[in-house]
Amino acid sequence: FSPRSKGRIIKINCAALPRELIESELFGSVKGAYTGAHADREGLFRLAEGGTLLLDEISEMPIDTQSKLLRVLQDQEVRPVGGKTAYKTNCRLVASTNRKTDDAIADGKLREDLFYRISAITVHLPPLRERREDIMPLANAFLKRFAATANRVIKGFTPSAAERITAFDWPGNVRQLQNEVQRSV
Repeated sequence: FSPRSKGRIIKINCAALPRELIESELFGSVKGAYTGAHADREGLFRLAEGGTLLLDEISEMPIDTQSKLLRVLQDQEVRPVGGKTAYKTNCRLVASTNRKTDDAIADGKLREDLFYRISAITVHLPPLRERREDIMPLANAFLKRFAATANRVIKGFTPSAAERITAFDWPGNVRQLQNEVQRSV
């Protein structure tokens, strides 16, 4: 319900980007800043202006990039890689990790000062095995989506399939459930 709800939601999986590209992806870059930078590029912070930037798997972001991210959050401005001018930024930041934050900090995967900067509101989402009542609604939503994508008519799960799905521990959590439903379709 916030004013940002009408803004864009920009998502980035920090684990999926090569170390060399994550800074230009987040902060932007100017032409000639590095090999292959043939034009100026807006970063995700600027693209998310007035909206939300989701940093998925933030504990997989390189530590040196985390320190630059901390500076952006502190100063509320971003400077493109190779650029001389900093730009004000105004977006909501949402960060996620599949690691326990205390462990990520202890293992040197997440800067403690960055964690305190981004953890204004923390939402702990228990694994599926601890919230079995969510398994079938999620499975049914995935089934509906993947059946439509595959142009197949599938009415639902048999009672025995639903029982097996609910009883399984899903060590890969929602992603594993999603992949299994997709594979089934």
